[in-house]
Amino acid sequence: MILKLFFAFLQVGMFSVGGGYAAIPLIQDQIVNIFELMTLEEFSDLVTIAEMTPGPISINSSTFVGMQLSGVSGVLICTLGCIIPSFVICLILAHVYYKYRDLGGLQTVLASLRPAVVSLIGSAGLSILIIGIFKNGIVSFGNINFVEVGLFAVCLFLLRKYKISPIAVILGSGFAGTLVYMLI
Repeated sequence: MILKLFFAFLQVGMFSVGGGYAAIPLIQDQIVNIFELMTLEEFSDLVTIAEMTPGPISINSSTFVGMQLSGVSGVLICTLGCIIPSFVICLILAHVYYKYRDLGGLQTVLASLRPAVVSLIGSAGLSILIIGIFKNGIVSFGNINFVEVGLFAVCLFLLRKYKISPIAVILGSGFAGTLVYMLI
């Protein structure tokens, strides 16, 4: 299992261009779909915790997945697997960029990566939204979690219309969700 985790997060570290939110679909694919080490609900809960915890979401996710599946050794293996490719790639790219930064071709390559990064981040957001709104991640009218839809709509309204701090919205939605589910 430790080797599976290391290679899964090594792949996540190598191919998650664009930051932590772009890594979420890759982590989900490795842990839930390919190796079937967690259910979608367990993974969704871990991603929620990783988003609320300070620090990079991909590192937090790898740490929480490692802890859930293999304890402290899993934490070390998953975190190292996630960090090593980024570290090596950043060293190489920094060297290449400083050496060739004035070439127009390099700027073209960087500009062409932007749409891929935006689509990965959008995919991560959409998969989290689907998991939150629909029971078991199955999209159908009968599986809608109306409490979550209501909380999402209120939070989105507060963030967009009144520009309330995201921290306040997270805390408020946690309090409201806890209160609603206690009453139900």
